Amino acid sequence: MTTLFDVELPHVNVLGSTMAYREAGNPDAAVALFLHGNPTSSYIWRKIIPLVAPVAHCIAPDLIGFGQSGKPDIEYRFADHVRYLDAFLANVGISSAFVMAQDWGTALAFHLADRRPEFMRGLAFMEFIWPMPTWDDFHPDARETFQKFRTPGVGEQMILEDNAFVEKILPGATMRKLTDQEMSVYRAPFPTAESRRPTWRFPNELPIAGQPADVYSTLETAHRALAQSSYPKLLFTATPGALVSPSVTKRFAKNIKDCKIVDLGAGIHYFQEDHPELIGATVKEWLIGLGADSSSAKQTLTP
Repeated sequence: MTTLFDVELPHVNVLGSTMAYREAGNPDAAVALFLHGNPTSSYIWRKIIPLVAPVAHCIAPDLIGFGQSGKPDIEYRFADHVRYLDAFLANVGISSAFVMAQDWGTALAFHLADRRPEFMRGLAFMEFIWPMPTWDDFHPDARETFQKFRTPGVGEQMILEDNAFVEKILPGATMRKLTDQEMSVYRAPFPTAESRRPTWRFPNELPIAGQPADVYSTLETAHRALAQSSYPKLLFTATPGALVSPSVTKRFAKNIKDCKIVDLGAGIHYFQEDHPELIGATVKEWLIGLGADSSSAKQTLTP
């Protein structure tokens, strides 16, 4: 039997399409916004949200083109995701939040914080997107594969036709073996080559060796703002990591303010699938320490 999704999510109208989202927790607490990456959805936060919900109003959107969200006829460039996420936040009435992010969710969070510093109450993040000066900075075991992803004709065959991001990258960058049901949920949004275009675009947007120039420049600026920011940060690391090794994590954390590192142990890229209990419990205690569960933190969402 094919599992299309674990639960049917509510949707909001966004820029002529729809975006789905998970919602849980205490409406009298501050918003905790969960942002996923490629090729996942809010489903990747499913075991973490219940642990955080007692102290926060948890909102986890499916990015446009992913999960149960719509698939409008757009290019799915980083700038498109920025537009749709901005519209989603406006439409559901979120003006500030503690943000939990992984993979491309971190790039969206960094850029959001750069443009709207008042939005960010705190940032918990992992396996973040960063401008890599050369391909030598990319994980050596995955470098050749991702260079192929960006090769015209080759990348389309691998990702659009063969569904490589769902069938290879996702399970290959998770320590445990994902169950058949879990894989079925992750496959469900991408049944055809055309439906997989969002998963193809993201690796082509990775800021490496100055390309693509617009994304590279945007994230250079966002990272400079991150280094100068004063909001609290919680950075999860694991060994060996994929986008971010433990050694890169330590160098990175030294250059930003109020950043606590949490070592999860063994992990590659999709930490939420391997360490949900530790991530959830740590984020919960972090939010309590920051007063997220107090009545003064309440923010009412508009329907």
